[in-house]
Amino acid sequence: MTIHTETPAALHAQDFTKPDGRGMTLYGLEPVTVTSEIPSPSPDPVDARPLMRWHPLRGEWVMYAAHRMGRTFLPPPEYNPLAPTSDPAHPTELPQGRYDIAVFDNRFPSLTLNAPTPPDGPAGTRAGVGKCEVVVFSQSAQGRLSDLTDAQVDLLLGVWADRTTRLAGTGQIHSVLAFENRGVEVGVTLHHPHGQIYAYDHVPPVQARMTAQMEAYHAQNGRPWLSDFVEGERESGERIVHDDGESLSVVPPFARYTFETWVMPTRPVSLLSELGASERASLARTLKDALLRLDGLFGVRMPYLLTVHQAPLDGPHPAFPLHIEIYPYLRAPGRMKYLAGTEQGAGEFANDKFPEAAAAELRAVSPTAGENL
Repeated sequence: MTIHTETPAALHAQDFTKPDGRGMTLYGLEPVTVTSEIPSPSPDPVDARPLMRWHPLRGEWVMYAAHRMGRTFLPPPEYNPLAPTSDPAHPTELPQGRYDIAVFDNRFPSLTLNAPTPPDGPAGTRAGVGKCEVVVFSQSAQGRLSDLTDAQVDLLLGVWADRTTRLAGTGQIHSVLAFENRGVEVGVTLHHPHGQIYAYDHVPPVQARMTAQMEAYHAQNGRPWLSDFVEGERESGERIVHDDGESLSVVPPFARYTFETWVMPTRPVSLLSELGASERASLARTLKDALLRLDGLFGVRMPYLLTVHQAPLDGPHPAFPLHIEIYPYLRAPGRMKYLAGTEQGAGEFANDKFPEAAAAELRAVSPTAGENL
């Protein structure tokens, strides 16, 4: 698939190779400058042998990566592997220098482009082919994605777009998912603000089903679903949290999590790389606004999962709607949303609050309420 990319004018990038052979790219709003050696926590090459097995009842692959059992788990601040190296005797993942965002190959990947062919095994065992990258949002260990400036969030959108384009260029990747887990409640093992990218050699079931649904809608109605959705939500006004003109945030009428928030451009596009400069800047502002409102809602840093949904790369798939889904894990102050019987067993969610009420609560929160948490 050929991706047409509009590169952010302010995006500067420089590629490096770590001592253990992994790749790293540093991105900045200004030209990147590195003032120390490129580090790695270990000089030994990563020996990852992930494999996959087919789940015949669910029709999906399950990844197995035994080497991940040894990954870093909630280290003390002085051993933060995502902070720039301050002591060469104890190297981290990042060098000293001037840059805003870092992306590097995960030391503990669930998928690799060069995964070896495993011995024959049950359930259609095959190599776990794909790529896993870590995206460090800031050199500061204390911040949040929402603490970035508008320009830095815009840069992050450009980085996600650039990684998608590069991964598509390998010829092995059919789908890319950028995401952020935040909070120990959702299993975060490093507090430093960061996300991940999983790139698959197939189209995972969620993206495959989205694509099929959206293409069926377009075939039936002659127009993209997102166009009708935006028009309907603006006409209703009940569920929109923030409207920035070229983007908006909304608690969708079919929200599964209590304060689930979607951030999307108002013009239908299928990939981040298809956004114009003003659209991307608008999406960045709306994303930051949504995250600050979620933190301000209960006066605590909301644990959440953020996922960036782009079209599969085996397309084009013009009917697919680029959008960001945020799943907040608090349904009330101090009360977590757990995936239990109906969610896990049947795949159908039970929600305690109507989206209209949730959206009204989020609209009433000033983004400034979440700034200093």
